[in-house]
This record gives sequence, C-alpha cells and structure tokens, in this order.
Amino acid sequence: MIEVENLTKSYGPRPAVDRLSFQVNSGEVVGFLGPNGAGKSTTMNILCCILPATSGTVKVHGFDVFENPLEVRKRIGYLPENPPLYPDMVVGDFLKFAARLRQVPSSKIKSSVDNVVEKCMLGDVKGRLIGRLSKGYQQRVGLAQAMVHDPAILVLDEPTIGLDPIQIIEIRKLIRDLGREHTILLSSHILPEVTQICQRVVIIHEGRIAAMDTLEGLTASLKKTQRLDLALRQGGDDVRSGLAELDCVISAAETSSGKFTLECHPGSHPQDEVARLVLDRGWGLDELRPVSLSLEDIFLQLTTEEKEVTA
Repeated sequence: MIEVENLTKSYGPRPAVDRLSFQVNSGEVVGFLGPNGAGKSTTMNILCCILPATSGTVKVHGFDVFENPLEVRKRIGYLPENPPLYPDMVVGDFLKFAARLRQVPSSKIKSSVDNVVEKCMLGDVKGRLIGRLSKGYQQRVGLAQAMVHDPAILVLDEPTIGLDPIQIIEIRKLIRDLGREHTILLSSHILPEVTQICQRVVIIHEGRIAAMDTLEGLTASLKKTQRLDLALRQGGDDVRSGLAELDCVISAAETSSGKFTLECHPGSHPQDEVARLVLDRGWGLDELRPVSLSLEDIFLQLTTEEKEVTA
C-alpha cells in the first residue's frame, strides 16, 4: 500500500532523510516514531506530495508520488501536526469546501460531510466558526478534512495533540475503528498511544531507520536480560542478598519495602528458582511476574545508542 525505497531528502549538504526504506501493508496501522528532527514530518510530506524528494522512490497504492501526484492525493488523507484550517469559515462549510477540493462528487458531498461530522463528533459545532473553537475541536476538524473523501490511506501526524483525556480516548477509538477499513501511518510522541493503536512500528533516528518490527519483535531483539518484578511479605538486605546469590540472577534491587526488581540471565527460567527460594525461606510470595520492555524503553535505547537495529 505504501512502498518507500531508498528515500533521501537533503537540505544543503546534510540529509534530513537518508535512504529510508519501509513498507506499510494494506489494512495495517503503523506507528512512525523518532525524536524531534529525525525526519518524520519530512517523510510524511513527501508521501503526501507536499515536498519533492532528492532521490529514491515512493509509491502509494501503486502510484509513484513523483509521477502521479494527483492519483496519490485522491487516495490519501493527511492530518499534519498543525491542521490546515481557515479560522473565518464555519465548520460545515469548510468540510464541504474540503470535499470539493478532494473531488467528491456533488451528489455525495452532503453525505460525506455528515459522515465525518458524526465520526469526529463535530455535530455540536458544525455551525460555528473554526477560529472560535477550542484546540481540541480544531484538531477534530483537521481529522475530518483528512477523511472527507474516504481515502484508502490516512497519514496522521500527532492526531491527539491538544485534546483533553476524554477526547484522546475517543479519537484513539476512532483511529482503531478506521484501521479496519483504512491503512494508517501514525506519528505520535505519546508512546503508550502507539502501543494501544499500532500493530507495527517504524523508528527513525537522524534520518535513518533504527528499527522496524512489531513491539514483541523489537523487545525480543533488544532485550539483553530478563527482568522480574517480585513482591514479598518480607524485605531487607538479607532477602535482597539471598535473591542475588541465585545463579540465574544478575542483580537484585529492592525498590520499596518487600518489592524487588531482578535482572536475570537471558534464556534462563528464573521464575522457578526464585519462587522455590522464596517458599523455602518463608518470605511470603505475593507477586512474581516478568517485565517486558515498554515502547518507551525501546525508543530510548534505539535513539540514544550508536547502533542500528533492523528487523
């Protein structure tokens, strides 16, 4: 659905995007992540035919963004970080205007606008000036304009920025629902949001691919130790020392009274040994669970270490 091959965009001698290659398959919701200045917005602007590339190829729904930009624009909806809104227009009129720009047939404009107004929960403000809306409502209007022509692909740059917690939950649910019918490339700095919405992530750093896989796949490739969280009814240095003496345990730290974090050798089965020791010593076992790397852990590891990991 989206095919990026050796994409490069340079501003002067320094490339903002450096030989990026990745794919987004039909029906996928993919998180596109990276620190500020990594090249995310530049890549999205190229995908959406806003910026030309220096070199490389990009195809959207089979059409080359350089050779067939009009065909690409028919099939893609784009929500930039700062939505392209006209503050002096009424919401409903603006969406009709966006539908005409997107060449929605005249006979379908009303139904298309009504559809996105319902999906983006804009019914209460349809007759109001955009400039008098809150930031959250303006963000929803921006999302509605990206969807008004029912594109096969949605490219969303920080879609929940400026929304309150209830609105964030609603927009996340909307994006998940849209993912059943659309291919979505989603950029967000809210990493738990990406974990909840996306099936796969592409992480870029300094214009290059740092990693590309499912969260489970990234965890497996990056995890250097097994981590266990342990809650006991007893604590103290004697307990911590006893846990640290196990062959499977690299280190043991008591994070609060009776609660420990254990770093264990990869490939071992530490739960059995830890549970047996706790029961034998009578320390009282309340909880023992493995801890996976969070997306935040993965992101920091990939963007602060001088290495490249691909999958």
